[in-house]
Amino acid sequence: MELAVAHETIARWQFGITTVYHFLFVPLTISLASIVAGLETAWVRTGKEKYFHATRFWGKLFLINIAMGVVTGIVQEFQFGMNWSDYSRFVGDVFGAPLAMEALIAFFFESTFIGLWIFGWDRLPKKLHCACIWLVAVGTVLSGYFILAANSWMQHPVGYRIDPATGKAQLTDIGRVLFQNTTLVQVFHTMTAAFLTGAAFVVGIASYHLWRAKRGKETDRKKTASMVTSLRVGLAIAAVAGLGTAVSGDSLAKVMFEQQPMKMAAAEALWDTQSPAPFSIFAVGDVSRGHNSVELEFPGILSFLAKSDFSSAVPGINDTAAAEAAKYGGQPSDYIPSIFVTYWGFRLMIGFGMTSFVAAVIGLWTTRRKFWLAPEHRTAEDEPPKLMLTKHREMSTFFTRWSWRIGILTMGFPLIANSFGWIFTEMGRQPWVVFGLMRTANAVSPNVSEGVQLGSLITLTTLYAVLAVIEVKLLVKYAKPGPVTSERPPAKDPTLRGPSSDEDADKPLAFAY
Repeated sequence: MELAVAHETIARWQFGITTVYHFLFVPLTISLASIVAGLETAWVRTGKEKYFHATRFWGKLFLINIAMGVVTGIVQEFQFGMNWSDYSRFVGDVFGAPLAMEALIAFFFESTFIGLWIFGWDRLPKKLHCACIWLVAVGTVLSGYFILAANSWMQHPVGYRIDPATGKAQLTDIGRVLFQNTTLVQVFHTMTAAFLTGAAFVVGIASYHLWRAKRGKETDRKKTASMVTSLRVGLAIAAVAGLGTAVSGDSLAKVMFEQQPMKMAAAEALWDTQSPAPFSIFAVGDVSRGHNSVELEFPGILSFLAKSDFSSAVPGINDTAAAEAAKYGGQPSDYIPSIFVTYWGFRLMIGFGMTSFVAAVIGLWTTRRKFWLAPEHRTAEDEPPKLMLTKHREMSTFFTRWSWRIGILTMGFPLIANSFGWIFTEMGRQPWVVFGLMRTANAVSPNVSEGVQLGSLITLTTLYAVLAVIEVKLLVKYAKPGPVTSERPPAKDPTLRGPSSDEDADKPLAFAY
């Protein structure tokens, strides 16, 4: 029994470490692809160089991120066979379907058109080149959708049957797997959180460059113009995506209350059924013991999250655990996840995510006029009316001093929120790896020794730490200098008609096209 517990613990730690690290790149890849596509579209439509420079700059950071995401994501698939072979045997026919679709459809879009986009700047017509990055963006969204469909099936299995001969789950309805309400609300929530993450990333880096410009350490007006545009785009997306994250989070909570009541009771550390049920902002004391010495609560909020009604009863941990023990067997304590992790993970997810949303809203307000730029970067049309400058002088001084620091700091907040969100999602489902069908303890590989597991855990954790250092150095290397304003768009829009001169006709076809 102790050996089985050790196997499960090591396997879960390994998958948790690699997954949380990998998911740092996933939301950035999804959002930056669309942001870069939008900026290039603006350049194609207007011909303004600030959009071209912004596209090239954010495109470099996007490429670094997507490359690192692919490298770290490969390990995830191998773990299903290495540490979770019993899980793979049981649900492979169902779980493997959306994963195969992700590889065959979504990854095809990403890998094919990202190559055309990288090497097609001087070879493809502008509109066709822009279409390539939009197809990459579509591929990233599809990739996320299929992966989330697979995860949603683990949260709420549908569209399957258990083969009586083999005892394995078999797929019966791929439509239900892909389009059940759990999938739809989880995709909505994850995608809006991804765009909040990418927008905060843009805001943070743009804030750094504009802070340097305000202090007189950056005199390139083209670079400043590009970063001003990037800042405003990032703030607008963060505000919209942050609101979407809150709305989708409410929808996801209601679905979870129906499908996994223990997870949501644990999120509030609600030990006993209450009507109405409060929502606590924080607690002082041990939430795992069923009572907190100090709490800041809002009455009825948990009832609203559960049933859209401020007075509805919400089942507590004790009643829910007893109900699950009666349904599935065992002791009630077997069905109680880590209350400390779920309680605080839920709050840290909300806190860090909404901080970036609030910062974006404030940022949009404070940058509605361009008087926050240093005088040397203003033009005549940027000068605000004297009345506005006088009226908001004290406020503008405060935000001049602190807004750039807040903008830079908020860059990491959604990344932290995403990590805690997934920790809450997966830890709150325990003891199930597939809810109601398979326990996590029964999913690990029986023939992999504890020593091998521990060795792979140490190796992968060390490798990912090295990759983290490489990732940070690469991002800093290319983000710190800012856009390269000496780059110029193609003087003539390329065509696909072949060589344009006798000199080009003598060169290899790869050059001509």
